[in-house]
Amino acid sequence: MKRTFVVAAFCLSFLAGAAFSARVHDWHDLDAVRRHVGEAIHEMEHARAANNYDMAGHGKKAEEHLRAAEREINESINAIKAE
Repeated sequence: MKRTFVVAAFCLSFLAGAAFSARVHDWHDLDAVRRHVGEAIHEMEHARAANNYDMAGHGKKAEEHLRAAEREINESINAIKAE
């Protein structure tokens, strides 16, 4: 479970860095981030299922945040491809 949170924190920090960095010219970089977020979502689902509890609602909330990040990344990729 600790590993899942570390992965999620890494992904979210990477996204924050990407958001504040210079303009991204290669959507493949964001596609790699999207894959990592997808892996974090999968790990979170696995951790929640294996623990048979929802960590006082925080597991569900973390998964929702990861899914929101995934949607934003997809929108970013589509915007870069449209340019």
